[in-house]
Amino acid sequence: MPPSQADAEGFHDLWPTTLLRRSLPGHAAANAELLRLIAAMEAEKADLTTDYRSGNLLTVDNPAIAWLRDCINKTVIDYLKRAGLDYAVNWSLQGWANVNRRGDYHDPHNHPHAYLSGTYYLQVPAAKAPRENRGDLRPGAISFYDPRSAANMTAIRGDRQIEAEFTHHPKAGEILLWPAFLMHFVHPNLAEEKRVSISFNATLKWSDDYLPHQN
Repeated sequence: MPPSQADAEGFHDLWPTTLLRRSLPGHAAANAELLRLIAAMEAEKADLTTDYRSGNLLTVDNPAIAWLRDCINKTVIDYLKRAGLDYAVNWSLQGWANVNRRGDYHDPHNHPHAYLSGTYYLQVPAAKAPRENRGDLRPGAISFYDPRSAANMTAIRGDRQIEAEFTHHPKAGEILLWPAFLMHFVHPNLAEEKRVSISFNATLKWSDDYLPHQN
């Protein structure tokens, strides 16, 4: 519901942060082709993962890329519908591959200049810490953090409003979508097998229709 409206019992849900998580149907064949494509690209460009701003994987002429691009656009549409937007929104997509070998991780970060961000998973090793490591590690997981930095000062178990962290262990074929401002951390891959994913941003094509109404 819009933030300015309450439900029948008078409750307002203020400043919600919505994350979408779903498994894409028919992903097995597409993932095999995407893994082949990314392996070939990395063989030609060793810094494929770290030089993510130099190109746009989602513009590559490949049937599996076209499939993924359509799936991402459908996911964005569903997200915007859930947000209750009742006007046309246009965006462009930019995507890049992430190939994480043993020990690789991504520092806590968000995605400036984008509206929505997401990741699609192609290959995810078993999320179990090796015996020589601490038992509380969460290898291969992704964690999202409450953007209200002081909210956890009064945290008590089970209160959804002040859980400071949401951690998820993704699976191959799964797509995640979230607001680009949301800080997140990709835990180290501690398996011998590579973790491979495609991350992306949805950047708005500006329209004055996006401007909030003044109350």
